[in-house]
Amino acid sequence: MLKKEKLISLRLRLVRLDKMNPFDKKGITVLELMAVVVILTIFISIALPQFSKMRENQIIKSATEDVISVINKAKSETLASVDSSEYGIHFQADKIIIFKGKVYSAIDPNNESTDISSPASISGINLTGGVYNLYFNRLSGVPSVSGTVTVSTPSLSKVVQISNIGLVSIN
Repeated sequence: MLKKEKLISLRLRLVRLDKMNPFDKKGITVLELMAVVVILTIFISIALPQFSKMRENQIIKSATEDVISVINKAKSETLASVDSSEYGIHFQADKIIIFKGKVYSAIDPNNESTDISSPASISGINLTGGVYNLYFNRLSGVPSVSGTVTVSTPSLSKVVQISNIGLVSIN
C-alpha cells in the first residue's frame, strides 16, 4: 500500500511538472534587462543632443536680450538726464558695462556691469572707428557710434545692430 501511495505521489509531481508553464516564473532575466538598457541608451542618445541644442538656443537668446536691454537702459538713462549726464556702454567678451559720461573708466565705482551667460560671449564688436565703447547724446539719444555686436555660442551666433539714430535690432 505504501508503494501505491508513493507511485501516485510521484505521478502527481510529474503531471505538475508537465503542466508548468515556463512563462509563469517571476522575476527578470539578464537578457530582458540588457534589452531594456539598450533601448534606453538609444532613446537617450537621440534625445540628449536635442536638449543640448534647446539649451544653447535659450542661452544665446538670453545673452542677446541682455545686450539689447543694457543698450536700451543706457539710452533711457541718458534721455532721462539721470544725474545730468550721458551714459555709455563698454563691451567686453564676457560682460557689458554701463558707464557714466563720455569716457569709460574701468575703476569707476558707478559702473554697472551685466555678465553674459556662459557659454555665450561677445565674439565681435564692429563699431564705427573700431572702438569698444559708445555713449548716447543727452538731448537726442543718438549714439556716438553705430555698428554691430556679435553674440555667439560654440555653434550659434546672433548679430545685434545699433543704428546711427539709436535703434537696436537683431539680424
